[in-house]
Amino acid sequence: MPELENCPKCGNLYLKNNIRDVCEPCYKEEEKLYDTVYKFLRKRENRSATTETVVEETGVEEELLYKWVRKGRLQLAQFPNLGYPCSKCGTLIRTGKLCSSCAGKIKNDLEVLDKEEKRKEEIRNRTYYSQN
Repeated sequence: MPELENCPKCGNLYLKNNIRDVCEPCYKEEEKLYDTVYKFLRKRENRSATTETVVEETGVEEELLYKWVRKGRLQLAQFPNLGYPCSKCGTLIRTGKLCSSCAGKIKNDLEVLDKEEKRKEEIRNRTYYSQN
């Protein structure tokens, strides 16, 4: 269900939904910028452009470019040097929210935590007998 929120770009009120995360005027501006980026990337010589190159050549904000890549509007199969930052460390990735390094660290930390919990449970379950 749509919620009434302030536009993160301009501050105007709008109904937030699954499709748009900005107000109508800002959405239209983003669409114009998207067209600019897409026209730039459609040229054969620009298909292997990096994020920095696209930002420099089109004037589009890096965050907006990342947003389009995350949402799948810019297909990474067609543009091999584009990506978006890992949510934890900022390394450019192409899928998911975390890079393989951060995901591995979290997985390792969870395994350590699980082993520690099992060790604590074993200690609690031990029965000690004393001789009187």
